[in-house]
Amino acid sequence: MKNYLTNMFWGPANHDEFANGIQQAINQVAPHGIFTGDNFFTFGRNLSFLDDEKFMTAFSKHVETDAEKAIIWRSNILCWAARQSMRIAGDLVECGCYKGVSARIVCDYVELEKSDKHYYLYDLFEHSPEMNHHAMPEHSANLYAQVKQRFADLEQVHVTQGSIPEVLHHIAPEKIALLHIDLNNAPAEIGALELLFDRVSTGGIIILDDYGWLAYRAQKEAEDPFFEERGYRVLELPTGQGLLIK
Repeated sequence: MKNYLTNMFWGPANHDEFANGIQQAINQVAPHGIFTGDNFFTFGRNLSFLDDEKFMTAFSKHVETDAEKAIIWRSNILCWAARQSMRIAGDLVECGCYKGVSARIVCDYVELEKSDKHYYLYDLFEHSPEMNHHAMPEHSANLYAQVKQRFADLEQVHVTQGSIPEVLHHIAPEKIALLHIDLNNAPAEIGALELLFDRVSTGGIIILDDYGWLAYRAQKEAEDPFFEERGYRVLELPTGQGLLIK
């Protein structure tokens, strides 16, 4: 039996005191199946992703920062969705790819190069103060080129720089098996859904990275009516992601 422990939590007023409290809680439970990080603590779990050698190899190869290591459960859910999508008509899309880490893990996990699917990645890659969403640590004028290089060996991956939804009018697949949205911005996410939802195949999977997070509640409040008008309801996951199967 294994554990997965990180100290990455977003928002505590005093991180050291919070971490000490988590450690005290850990001391009160059986010493196996414990997960800490990414704003949740659970115990007595199988943590099956730790036994998935293919996933752990891809994940370990590409994660670099403590924050990326902390979101392993989110990464595993995305890989699960990608694996399921390989049986579904259409390509893979990620709106808000940032450094391309999660997409690269997915590519390795599903062996994209052996399939006939394409993976479309979108981001602004740069940030300015007037933008609605907050900056990320590695936004820069160089990030687009760095992400392109990350996928230089995979001709099926298309990295596009531009604002969503505008850029989707110029390059986007006609059929989508997996749609992953992580834009930290309600208008942009609704714009992406308005253009891409009808292209998602029956059985296709939508992952909304920010759906369950209070800091991004504006996205949930915009997306719930969008999906309800179409007869769907998003499942909020403990990871903070939202899951919908069309």
